[in-house]
Amino acid sequence: MSLAERKALCLEMVAAWNRWDLSGITKHWSPDIVHYSEDTEVSSADMLKLMEAGLKAFPDLQLEVKSIMAEEDRVTLRITVTATHQNEFMGVQPTGRPVSWHLVEELRFADAKVVEHWDVINMRPLLVQLGKLPDVPKVALETST
Repeated sequence: MSLAERKALCLEMVAAWNRWDLSGITKHWSPDIVHYSEDTEVSSADMLKLMEAGLKAFPDLQLEVKSIMAEEDRVTLRITVTATHQNEFMGVQPTGRPVSWHLVEELRFADAKVVEHWDVINMRPLLVQLGKLPDVPKVALETST
């Protein structure tokens, strides 16, 4: 596969997420894919359960790709997720609030299939929006002249 083809495949998987079509994602996984979430290995079965739980809690979930880069056999995406909290998540009952969070996904390909998947998720904005963490105001940086 070319770099452009790998990027297109990743964008196809994002489009499947945005249709809530998990099979549209998993059909691109190699049978022996290895997932890492925050550098912890996760089985495909557990990854699928996490994906299903996310869609249950946030049934209107949408991913917006902010950037995509491809090099050699890898593609990296920087994504912002937006959704509405409509079902229980992490012990928080539905709030009906619009929420957002950020993630970075790195996918390694072999034979046109994803063979390794890493994600790093910044859930802090989501946890603040759900009231699980206190909001810490951004501090304006002072510059000296």
